[in-house]
Amino acid sequence: MALSELVTLPGGTFRMGSDHHYPEEAPQHARTVAPFAIERHPVTNAQFAEFVAATGYVTVAERPLDPVEFADVPEADRLPGSLVFTPTDGPVDLRDWRRWWQWVPGADWRHPFGPDSGIDDRLDHPVVHVSFADATAYAEWAGRRLPTEAEWEYAARGGLDGAEFAWGDERMPGGAVMANTWQGDFPYRNAGWGGTSPVGTFAPNGYDLVDVIGNVWEWTSDAFTPRHVPPDAASVDRGERRDLLSGAAPSRSMRTTKGGSHLCAPEYCRRYRPAARSAQAEDSATTHLGFRCAADVA
Repeated sequence: MALSELVTLPGGTFRMGSDHHYPEEAPQHARTVAPFAIERHPVTNAQFAEFVAATGYVTVAERPLDPVEFADVPEADRLPGSLVFTPTDGPVDLRDWRRWWQWVPGADWRHPFGPDSGIDDRLDHPVVHVSFADATAYAEWAGRRLPTEAEWEYAARGGLDGAEFAWGDERMPGGAVMANTWQGDFPYRNAGWGGTSPVGTFAPNGYDLVDVIGNVWEWTSDAFTPRHVPPDAASVDRGERRDLLSGAAPSRSMRTTKGGSHLCAPEYCRRYRPAARSAQAEDSATTHLGFRCAADVA
């Protein structure tokens, strides 16, 4: 198996979250993680293809919608498919994400933009159109697991405790583009990659991890809550959390993703930071959603 290189991290206490950006990042608090290992880069198309060839696995995007669960959806709309980003012709209301996302029948990890597209020239790009179940299945096959949110953020910070970005406190130090994020006017003008980039295109962080910011959002194992747990809460890294707003246990159907993607732009989504987090339904599959694995260490 051509698995990603694992980087072993010592663990420790760091400042998790932020009190200065989106409300779901607060409160900033001290979090401690045990030593663990994490893959140097997101899982690529080539690696995911090896998993599928070995197991015959069929991703969620390749399966038709369940006619029982989605009885109110017309049969023609229950075909296998996924959400594909489609640039607009000009400025649009940024409150309406439907203006640039389209459900495309036949879009999946092998065909990221629809049935007429492919990945032969993108084997070193992160795999996309993978749901939480798909990512978990790959991790189990690889003898690994998905990282917790705390592990992922600790790793992304690269030892820069409290820094705004994975490389420091300036988004573009000296005008340099540090990650694959949107470069232009969202969602219609982009001078950047215009999609995913090969893993490792941009410089690594202090832990020699690449693509922890931008390129693709990455699944974690944690259920999503609208705010962080209290700093003194015990044993919170394995989903043992409660919604601070209601006191209820979080929905297991929503998971936390981290890192931002090639679609993050200052005027729309400033989530290209280690502290940033986003909720994704477990069955989500899109052109900007991938993952990397982690592993326990002695």
